[in-house]
Amino acid sequence: MKIKKILSDLNELVMFKHSIFSLPFIFIAMVVSADGFFGWRLLILGVLAAVSARNFAMGFNRYADIDIDKENPRTKDRPSVDGRLSKKQIFWFTMINALVFIITAAFINSLAFWLSFPILVILGGYSLFKRFSSTAHLILGLSLGLAPIAGVVAVEAKITMWSVLLSLGVMFWVAGFDLLYSLQDLEYDKKKGLHSIPSIYGTKATLFISKIFHSLTVLFWLLFVIEANLGFFAYLAVVISAIILYKEHLIVNKDFTKIDRAFFTLNGYLGIIFFIMIVLDKVF
Repeated sequence: MKIKKILSDLNELVMFKHSIFSLPFIFIAMVVSADGFFGWRLLILGVLAAVSARNFAMGFNRYADIDIDKENPRTKDRPSVDGRLSKKQIFWFTMINALVFIITAAFINSLAFWLSFPILVILGGYSLFKRFSSTAHLILGLSLGLAPIAGVVAVEAKITMWSVLLSLGVMFWVAGFDLLYSLQDLEYDKKKGLHSIPSIYGTKATLFISKIFHSLTVLFWLLFVIEANLGFFAYLAVVISAIILYKEHLIVNKDFTKIDRAFFTLNGYLGIIFFIMIVLDKVF
């Protein structure tokens, strides 16, 4: 019963269901790279690598941010803050996931193995950057933006130009919606001296920068489709993504209390729809 409770608290700690943001773009890259299904072995290894990498990133973030989260009304009930999980438990959970990620990468290929180390550094870097630089939003974007490159490395053991374009789109997509999400902590970040863009430049500037980031997202995804020589459904994926991002900004501009809906629901749909469209593009 105790183990079940710990697992439940760990699930809440890393918000496992939000893996939906990174998983589709890993497999989009793998499908394009393999020109179809890439095999059950890489499917299993890909899921394991993506989940362990994300668990490491979230675990490190929660461990590093305990002092910040305990005073924030929005985060004071997290398992890392309210005593349900000890610092020791979070530390070992984070380290175990780092080890699983490295071992999984080694099973994929040698390039994936050697890249696993700098990837872990980048994944952990977000938690530290926001203490001294407003580029933290882009570092978070880069963390998830590495997913398509990782997918191509898994299939071809190399990095292609189209995967870089897809990754840049993911980076600005994530950075853009992280800016919107960060609006919830604007006053608290000011109080704590954290270097978020909302706390430094204010709400209007944040909304504008987020729109710029999401415009770049659509542009880079369009360039990805062109560079990868994809077809109708891939272009449709870009159009649908643009519509979803537009809807996201309409929601946030109208009512800040609905940021969670824009952040989780719409962005979750975006990744899944994009993946489905790419699969359809390869089938038909």
